Amino acid sequence: MDLVSKIDVQELNFFYGSKQALKDISIICPEKRVTAIIGPSGCGKSTFIRTLNRMNDVVAGTRVEGKILIDDQDILAPGVNVVQLRRSVGMVFQKPNPFPKSIFDNVAYGLRINGLRDRQRIPEIVERSLRQAALWEEVKDRLRDNAFSLSGGQQQRLCIARALAVKPEIILFDEPCSAIDPIATAKIEELIFALKEQYSVVIVTHNMQQAARVSDFTAFLMMGELVEFDRTDKIFTNPSNKLTEEYVTGRFG
Repeated sequence: MDLVSKIDVQELNFFYGSKQALKDISIICPEKRVTAIIGPSGCGKSTFIRTLNRMNDVVAGTRVEGKILIDDQDILAPGVNVVQLRRSVGMVFQKPNPFPKSIFDNVAYGLRINGLRDRQRIPEIVERSLRQAALWEEVKDRLRDNAFSLSGGQQQRLCIARALAVKPEIILFDEPCSAIDPIATAKIEELIFALKEQYSVVIVTHNMQQAARVSDFTAFLMMGELVEFDRTDKIFTNPSNKLTEEYVTGRFG
């Protein structure tokens, strides 16, 4: 694969107390591509994606071994600025989680906590981020409305706009469509496809059709282990591993 590596995960092991959730995972996520993580419930997908911006740090009793290189810098090394890391590695969660603020203030939130006070720049960045999240036309006349007045799908796109506002390089999506309807899901999928023009994207999904539609590469996890990682078309049409074939054809999982 002659692509530029954005994330290089090397021999990653992850533990919740004495329980090992990830076992010796090595994956390269290429720059400006979409990498999907698939596998049955409880296989370690969400744990894996949360290691990429160290969200698991907030869980007591966890331990991690191995390396995660982003642009050749090991984010697990001592002394890494985790706040800076999470600014460059944005995350969109399973359920839309807007703040109890206006639509405008949701998007501006990250800018303000990062110290931006420019009254001209903030509205420009809010508009740009909402446009990137394919939401601007729907909300431009109601920016002062509470974010909770939006539909579930709109709230999820608002959360994407909020992540984009601080100009990350990587965006992580953890089951971003599991709580929204099919029409809203289609919009999010179109959006993910468009975002790879500028960002490197990693998406966890239990929906294999979604993985096939939006991703360039797919990793199949099972019981905390990486079974197979390859180009998405190969994983879904000609996988190397029998377990992968059985999973993607729906024979188990």
